[in-house]
Amino acid sequence: MPTEETASAAAEDLLDARGAVAGASVAVAVAQFAPTADANANLAEIGRLAGLAASRGARVVVFPEYSMFFTPELGRDMADAAEPLDGEFVRALGDLAAALRVHLVVGVLEQGTTSGRFRNSVVALGPSGALVASYRKLHLYDAFGQRESEWVEPGAIEEPETFDVDGLRFGLQTCYDARFPEVTRRLADADVDVVCMPAEWVRGPLKEAHWRVLTTARALENTLYVAAADQAPPVGAGNSMIVDPMGVELATVGEETSVALAWVSRERIDAVRKVNPALSLRRFGVAERA
Repeated sequence: MPTEETASAAAEDLLDARGAVAGASVAVAVAQFAPTADANANLAEIGRLAGLAASRGARVVVFPEYSMFFTPELGRDMADAAEPLDGEFVRALGDLAAALRVHLVVGVLEQGTTSGRFRNSVVALGPSGALVASYRKLHLYDAFGQRESEWVEPGAIEEPETFDVDGLRFGLQTCYDARFPEVTRRLADADVDVVCMPAEWVRGPLKEAHWRVLTTARALENTLYVAAADQAPPVGAGNSMIVDPMGVELATVGEETSVALAWVSRERIDAVRKVNPALSLRRFGVAERA
């Protein structure tokens, strides 16, 4: 018969370094829709999709880039719609997160430091309604004929802000950042287990293929999960997805407005890193470019 001491020791063995039960999993959802230039309508749609995801058991729900307000051509309207991170829209997201008892990750327009410009930001609101992490897009989309930098201020390179759910650590990045492996690698170095990646991945020749390959590569090379939420067509490519540490696409929305959910776990991360210890074998770090 096991003694009280051996039972206690066995229980301790089930705890990982952050105090979560080994093998415990967290339901994560990606929510895909096409935001418009109506912030109130966007907030209502975020509420509807977040409620749907929560009803399916989601603890974390990731929404697209620019979910707060969006026009196909970036311009003055988007700059005028921007708010501080303690503004009305983010407060409403906090109320929604508290009502549903979930973490919400949402792309918003944050007021910039100069007139007529804004920051392309991502906020994470916790079940208490508080802002638990934020991120300002580092790499602006000056590619494929677009010039995001004409209106958007790039984020400063800072230590990643993260939040924990049941022993799993979540980090933030945005869209075009996927083309820069260093962004996700810095998150891996910050012990992030799940990367939340809101996006407005513009449709175009080969763009859908780029989206799938890059999202999968960021998960596979860092042996972590990526929950990537894109805007739905006609502007976005869609195909929001959750990819696991072995590069397996666990859930995909497709082209419609909907949510997709998958379970992420410490057990899966540990198992993958046991057979593919790429992070521990690497010989290079990430340094800021002067």
